Amino acid sequence: MATYKAKPIKVSRPAEFIADQFSDLTRLQGALDNLPAEERAKVGDVAFTTDSIVMQTQQVGEIRFQVTERTPGRVAFQAGGLPMPVIIAVDMKPQDAESTEVEASLDIDIPAVLRPMVGGTMQKAVDQFAALIAKLNQ
Repeated sequence: MATYKAKPIKVSRPAEFIADQFSDLTRLQGALDNLPAEERAKVGDVAFTTDSIVMQTQQVGEIRFQVTERTPGRVAFQAGGLPMPVIIAVDMKPQDAESTEVEASLDIDIPAVLRPMVGGTMQKAVDQFAALIAKLNQ
């Protein structure tokens, strides 16, 4: 497994608020729908169900990230519809009563020989995911 981690992002929300957003992902859909049109367009074709994130991509088609772990400090998703196992997680660490450090990570089972070719793409993907989660919790 190769692991890619985004830089931690400080969100001006209590950890409990962010964890509560992950208890029913449709709450994030509302925040996504309220983004300005320009920012919403950057996110692409993403939708949230109660327990999954569904993305439409040109390269692969539909990718569904299903919740596999949900605790007050962490939520993890496993991807379906891909030829290799992919797990994306969000760790939430309270900084004080009103702010939380959010860090996303992506674990993917790819052969070592392919890592140099796809590593930059995987890092960009996890960085964008972390930025999206932070923006949806502003």
